[in-house]
Amino acid sequence: MTWRPMREADMDAVTAISDDVHGDYTEPRAVYDERRALFPSGCFVFERGQGVEGYLITHPWRHGGPPPLGALMGPLPQGADCLYLHDLALLPSARGSGAGARAAAMVLAIAAEHDLRDIYLLAVNGAETFWTSRGYASVTDKALIAYLRKIYGDVVYMHQRVEAAS
Repeated sequence: MTWRPMREADMDAVTAISDDVHGDYTEPRAVYDERRALFPSGCFVFERGQGVEGYLITHPWRHGGPPPLGALMGPLPQGADCLYLHDLALLPSARGSGAGARAAAMVLAIAAEHDLRDIYLLAVNGAETFWTSRGYASVTDKALIAYLRKIYGDVVYMHQRVEAAS
């Protein structure tokens, strides 16, 4: 089992996994294609045996809220000040394998590699429990949270500060 860079040939599997895992929060393939094209060093798939069982998508962003769910975002923002963890999705067959913990560690490494000291994510479908166990905390900006919940429903916007390497 291994995490490896996401390739064009993986995009059907990525879209199918999103559909299986995210339900109402799944996104069109074009969104995943765009993120991979914009920031390939932040996009990976979890491969085990004969197939892809999960994926991880991250990209630089500007603090203040996530990119719109299900929409293309255009070029990466100038002056990005954080890493946005767009998505981590694992099929049930990959859960319990350590793939989620490894992906969480990879996100920290990606942020450090690109000198981004803050990571943000939008947790859906109860994923905040996993992310809390990995050191993330809920963002407390009441106006932002109210706005995100009005648009997306029961979601949790989360943050983790990445310490600079010594």
